[in-house]
Amino acid sequence: MKKDLKKLMKCYQQNLYAVAFNVCKSKEDAEDAVQETFLQYYTGNYIFESEQHIRAWLIRVTINKAKNANRTFWRQNKMSLEEYMETLTFETPESEHLFEAVMAMPQKYRIVIHLFYYEDYSIKEIADSLHISESNVKVRLSRGRTMLKSMLQEEWDDDK
Repeated sequence: MKKDLKKLMKCYQQNLYAVAFNVCKSKEDAEDAVQETFLQYYTGNYIFESEQHIRAWLIRVTINKAKNANRTFWRQNKMSLEEYMETLTFETPESEHLFEAVMAMPQKYRIVIHLFYYEDYSIKEIADSLHISESNVKVRLSRGRTMLKSMLQEEWDDDK
């Protein structure tokens, strides 16, 4: 017995999402686990005895997929910015302050500034890895530098 995928999704998607979310505590990972479960059902040549057997299989596979999401390198090594900052060493207090200012920038500027100045990527390498044009990287670097200058100037003026 194998049921139509659309009917199964309509019937079980919310329940499977709840199960996955309870395991991995992440909206995105839970959605991925449910999607991967339905994909496995669709591509596999499984034969089920009954509706209950299908339901049990879907729940078991969803739980396993959610557990796998918890075991990924990224999830196991995830840390907050504050924890990450504690692991870094800086030559001077000014360089630490500059790094904190870079990390406080909006993401699209922070990434290009970090890749260019801290990781020594070229403009072409940054453009290739972010899938944007080289001119866009240059614009973001320029705007990011202006933003950093403004942020640091304000703090410097406050210290006077």
